[in-house]
Amino acid sequence: MKHVSSWPRVPSVIFWLAFLAVSLIFPGTLLAQAAAPDQSSTAGQSGQSTAPQSQPAPADKKDKKSSDPGTVKLRIEVTTPDGKPVGNASVYVRFNETVGLFHKNKLAEMSLKTNQDGSVKVTDLPQGKILIQVIAKGWHTFGKWYDIETDSETVQIKLEAPPHWY
Repeated sequence: MKHVSSWPRVPSVIFWLAFLAVSLIFPGTLLAQAAAPDQSSTAGQSGQSTAPQSQPAPADKKDKKSSDPGTVKLRIEVTTPDGKPVGNASVYVRFNETVGLFHKNKLAEMSLKTNQDGSVKVTDLPQGKILIQVIAKGWHTFGKWYDIETDSETVQIKLEAPPHWY
């Protein structure tokens, strides 16, 4: 009985596994490389220049914005019960962010400080549920989930006096 070795097959199997992995991770690059020669040959035949376009057409920009999830420009104003602004308060903003190959949700966090007017601006937050927590020296800690669906919004937070410990 003759024993046949499978070693000659190993490099080809590794090559195809690597090709499959790369095509799953970067699907657009393979398609773009395959489509590029066809576009340049048709552009050369019609007499147009073959230089790539640096900016997409205005219609493409509108389509891109409608397919992306909305973002929020958020202004957070922190005040006392008297209406006085609370400066130098720590503001933590938490929101779900889709990351990774399988688009898992991850809780992302931003740490900010209020200015002397008691406000802080946060841009490019995804629309949806957002947790805002405020910690200021001498005031009760604040935390609440907000469901924000607009492009820009102002959230007013009134801190309460801390509980008295006896």
